[in-house]
Amino acid sequence: MTSYLLAGPAQEPVSLGQMKAHLRVEDEAEDGLIEALIVAARVHVESMTSRALLEQSWRVVLDDWPENRAIRLPVSPMISLTEIRAYDAEGGVHQIGREQFLPDGQAVPARIICPAAIEGAPVLRRRMGIEIDYLAGFGTQPQDVPADLVQSIQTLVAYWYENRDAVLVSGAGAAVPAGFERLVSAYRRVRL
Repeated sequence: MTSYLLAGPAQEPVSLGQMKAHLRVEDEAEDGLIEALIVAARVHVESMTSRALLEQSWRVVLDDWPENRAIRLPVSPMISLTEIRAYDAEGGVHQIGREQFLPDGQAVPARIICPAAIEGAPVLRRRMGIEIDYLAGFGTQPQDVPADLVQSIQTLVAYWYENRDAVLVSGAGAAVPAGFERLVSAYRRVRL
């Protein structure tokens, strides 16, 4: 399975104004830096938790329908299933009706349950025969994002802003403040 981000969020969970107030920055000289840190912190939190914070469009590409009929989506929570396409051996595209699939967007990880017999499905090409597009995220507005995840973004941005030298040397992902792990721990995916 391969997944692609088709469209990122329309806005960030933390605005520039909110972050500047949190940092107690009043001038505009470093607005670009602060905005870049907000984006980097959101991406870092999303990669650690396998969750989209605000609505994003994703595509999953599969070679074949799974034998157990459950397609695990790499990014949760799923808001909606938007389109399913299947490619036949000649490369022709076939739209597959979404209504026959059962989305379970609140499961972690989110998943889609396939019917026993999929209507309109052709004999698939050998590789990358199925494309599934879906929307993932806690919602469309910053207030839809859980408060502890918003706090984790603010904590990261503040730490990276104050410790720029450490971030440049070790990379942003390696430099995280004490307590950050606790903020995201409830959202991390545990593999057994």
